[in-house]
Amino acid sequence: MSSRPADGDATTSGDAGIAAGDPLPLGLHECCDGFNLAVFSRHATGMTLLVFDHTDDAVPSTRIVLDPRRHRTGDIWHARIATNLRGKLYALAADGPEAAGHRFDPERPLLDPYAPALAGAQCWTPGAVRPGGPRSVVLDQRFDWQGDRPLCRPWSETILYETHVRGLTIHPSSGVRHPGQYLGVVERIPYLRRLGVTALELMPVQAFNPHGIDRRNPLTGESLRDYWGYNPIALFAPMAGYAGDGALDAPLTAFKTMVRELHKVGIEVILDVVFNHTAEGDERGPTYSFRGLDNTIYYMLSPDGRRYLDYTGCGNTLNCNHPVVRSMIIDCLRQWVVNLHVDGFRFDLASVLGRDARGNLLANPPLLEQIAEDPILRDVKLIAEAWDSGGAFQVGSFPGQRWAEWNCHFRDDVRRFWRGDPGMTGRFASRLCGSSDLYRGDGESPVKSINFVTCHDGFTLNDLVSYAVKHNEANGEANRDGLDENHSENNGIEGPTADPAVETIRRCQIRNMLTTLLVSRGAPMLLGGDEFRRTQGGNNNAYCQDNATSWYDWSLAERNADLVRFVQRLVAFRRAHPVLAAERFYTADEIAWFGPGGHGPDWDGPLNRIGCLIREDAGGALCLLFSAGREPCRFILPSPPAGPWQIAINTATEAPDDAPEDGTGPMLVAGATIGLEGRAAVLLVSR
Repeated sequence: MSSRPADGDATTSGDAGIAAGDPLPLGLHECCDGFNLAVFSRHATGMTLLVFDHTDDAVPSTRIVLDPRRHRTGDIWHARIATNLRGKLYALAADGPEAAGHRFDPERPLLDPYAPALAGAQCWTPGAVRPGGPRSVVLDQRFDWQGDRPLCRPWSETILYETHVRGLTIHPSSGVRHPGQYLGVVERIPYLRRLGVTALELMPVQAFNPHGIDRRNPLTGESLRDYWGYNPIALFAPMAGYAGDGALDAPLTAFKTMVRELHKVGIEVILDVVFNHTAEGDERGPTYSFRGLDNTIYYMLSPDGRRYLDYTGCGNTLNCNHPVVRSMIIDCLRQWVVNLHVDGFRFDLASVLGRDARGNLLANPPLLEQIAEDPILRDVKLIAEAWDSGGAFQVGSFPGQRWAEWNCHFRDDVRRFWRGDPGMTGRFASRLCGSSDLYRGDGESPVKSINFVTCHDGFTLNDLVSYAVKHNEANGEANRDGLDENHSENNGIEGPTADPAVETIRRCQIRNMLTTLLVSRGAPMLLGGDEFRRTQGGNNNAYCQDNATSWYDWSLAERNADLVRFVQRLVAFRRAHPVLAAERFYTADEIAWFGPGGHGPDWDGPLNRIGCLIREDAGGALCLLFSAGREPCRFILPSPPAGPWQIAINTATEAPDDAPEDGTGPMLVAGATIGLEGRAAVLLVSR
């Protein structure tokens, strides 16, 4: 096969004033004497650079055909172009063999895998999507960082807030000037700072096509869109739809502005990155980039090369431990750290990153080791979602010392304890202490555990205590999607209610789980909006709900201001007592467990009642009491090692008594007992 210019195209051959150029760095970059293009393709027999003048142009203004004799070194195609390409749009076209496994098409424009920005097909309006698809953009990446440097906040000081750039501010109630945008996040910084969080864990911002879902809401007929963004088409490029205006450099500039302004108030930026698959899907899916440049290198394929191995549930799996793909992922992470100043990454379906080309799990995966030991990435936070859709489950055993893990055992055990499932006391205590059953290996510590009760994937905290079953009918999958077992409870009525008794229980349960989260060793992660009872109407898989189902309704923050204050007080309590967040496991001298009668706890009993005394370095102490039983009980308190016990948190009471200001809570006399309502937690301080 050979590529030919379309009628009206301007064509430039490799022998007509186009210098040979350099094979590194990959991508299209401005250099001292023009612009250098370098792109990998081992199996291509021809490579063409297509240059477009405008986003709406379907036909390139220039085609630069690379001569393999002059413009190829090894597997890298390269050229230096003297023409000023700054602000231009471009694509690649690759020709190659028609053998099994290859997907070359010289007529199909392809994205540059290393493009730092895209234009076209990134809008939120379906009518704005051009048939030709997105284009890569050549940009000047200079930015006034105003002296910004990495924050390098230790894990012991980290409180994560998982959120969605668009969802955070797109609801009309947000009242921001830049709804649904990076700059909208900037406008929410005062709120985030008051809340006390130290890091935003942003759901995917790698460029994706929000219109990649061909499905309708069967209840309304509404066309559904990819809201979460776990389907990237360009790994190096920030999502243009979160930038607002039409300027080509807006995504990069707005993203950098967001990071810089968050850093100014001490808030880190953690990106949820997707390297396990792409939006190109299975053999029936669209071609954006990788499959058209070198399908057999980038993807795991069946032995006959005709099908994609799927360990992700998304149709394909990137061949992450192939040296070329591995290098691309490292280069991508470096780009986000060096040029965009992000502080860390959460890796979606991270177990895929430990598989070889046949899908086998490796004992010491080269990619994971390289990420952890890379000199540029050495200080960034690394978080693994330590499982995948192919059956791998590595929570507690994910390869490498530097990796923290989303701890789903924390989520499930805390939910089950507070629901009242019998026999959960011992498991609950393990989670409270940093999950030593999972992470007490050589050199490990509690901060390997990212503790969470809720996350984007599942119920919100409000819905966890309001629904017994999922309600995903609006997703158009007949309610078959999403987890069936959520360890949830509706507390008597399914969904919203005006019943004051049910509402009292729900509010208390929300406070119980938030309290558990913020007094447990490990790094706590809040799901954005849980602090004001954000609801998804019982939908536990809202990946396609780019609407009020998922958007943050900020009127709830006003309506539930008492809960927002409660979270603020919990965060302040954690900071005031660093023993709760120490990067080591408790010793026997630091913590003592007891049951309501003052004796040893009933670890496996049916009532889920437990207390502990935690000694602080300064001579003070904490007493934490938890009772998940439905009936009230009394605890005999241990003798305070310093001053008398004072109540700091009581989840069974309403604001402001649930979290009184420092030093104002009720005092208890020596030798006292304390009554706990059913389903309640009490935190006491002795100074």
